[in-house]
Amino acid sequence: MAIGKRIRFFRNRKGMTQKQLGELLGFLGKTSDVRMAQYESEARTPKHDLVNEMARIFDVSPRAITVPEIDSYTGLMHTLFALEDMYALKIGEIDGEVCLRLDRSAGPAYSAMFELFHAWLEQASRLEQGAIGREEYDQWRYKYPESDTSVHRASAPSQELSDRLTEALKSQDDSE
Repeated sequence: MAIGKRIRFFRNRKGMTQKQLGELLGFLGKTSDVRMAQYESEARTPKHDLVNEMARIFDVSPRAITVPEIDSYTGLMHTLFALEDMYALKIGEIDGEVCLRLDRSAGPAYSAMFELFHAWLEQASRLEQGAIGREEYDQWRYKYPESDTSVHRASAPSQELSDRLTEALKSQDDSE
């Protein structure tokens, strides 16, 4: 989805007019709604600092506003192709349904993406089970990754601790 449509989406989600948003961004008088109309129609592209300010007003991550170009099926397909190239995403079929999956043979890319997808799956499951509402789910998505609390990174134990644990387990096996 193009940036202009994302701006309009989040502005409408907040129940704001173009003029109100423009004024919050510091555009004065008649220029406030004109400038916002230019951004939403993509006659102009907002600079990075302005996108950050919009994200603050919308209470979303700037990344939620600047998603790739997916306004057409062809644009979406090329985005998916890029994800295949860069992030171990593969297309497949399970029980007659076309599915996107992560390629385990992709090494570090698989591990990183698995963690991210698992966090998404967890939130989607909570929504489906009624543990959270749509608003909370959307808030998690639109403020991702800042809103994600599911990632638990553990540090590897020291070699000394690992050796002691291995030795203790061996001793326990020998005594049984």
